Amino acid sequence: MQSLKNIFSSTLHLFYPHVCTGCGSDLLEENNLLCLHCINDLPHTDFAQFNNNPVEKIFWGRIPVTAAHSQFYFAKETLLQHLIHQLKYKNNTAIGFYLGELMGTSLLQSNRFNHIDYLVPLPLYPDKERKRGYNQAAIICNGMSEVMNVPVLKDTIIRQRFTETQTRKHRTERWENVEGSFVVKDPAIIKGKNILLVDDVVTTGATLEACGSVILQTEEVKLYIATLAHAAK
Repeated sequence: MQSLKNIFSSTLHLFYPHVCTGCGSDLLEENNLLCLHCINDLPHTDFAQFNNNPVEKIFWGRIPVTAAHSQFYFAKETLLQHLIHQLKYKNNTAIGFYLGELMGTSLLQSNRFNHIDYLVPLPLYPDKERKRGYNQAAIICNGMSEVMNVPVLKDTIIRQRFTETQTRKHRTERWENVEGSFVVKDPAIIKGKNILLVDDVVTTGATLEACGSVILQTEEVKLYIATLAHAAK
């Protein structure tokens, strides 16, 4: 019987190969998304453990952030860029959920994110989210929620106007591009809460600052920030 199962499994793998999302290797366990080589190649930062880390310094003098973290270092033409591209543009929500679980685990291991009340994905403009089919930040939050046991708040903070891509803009242009883009629909929901605002990549922090500043207008809110990746300017 076991021999028949092995034959069936081998035949199934031949026609429907289960391959690593990172490198395409088929040398991985059945339920894994990444092979051991790619898992070991992920560039973790350990920022969650330290005050005044590089992500927190981005927001110094701009908005009061209680604590901030990025799970990975970002660089072009790397495994991590490939995985984020898979999440954002190739409908690979499974990898986003998985990376969110990794980030949630790191936050649990830190004593600096112990009292989060809500995970808030950075909102997309509704037309953009409909076109993509999902908000990648919400997928990351779902993975984090699975391990942190913290609810995801998806519709209380909304993006009320379309903004151009930030990729080729400098810091001042990025801020002007997103200023006034966000609104809190029901401040009573987040009043007095510890809010963890989540996105995929932080560079200058302009978009997170614009959204975070609106959140902080609600009474007695504490703001935390977490992103999958930190891209040095």
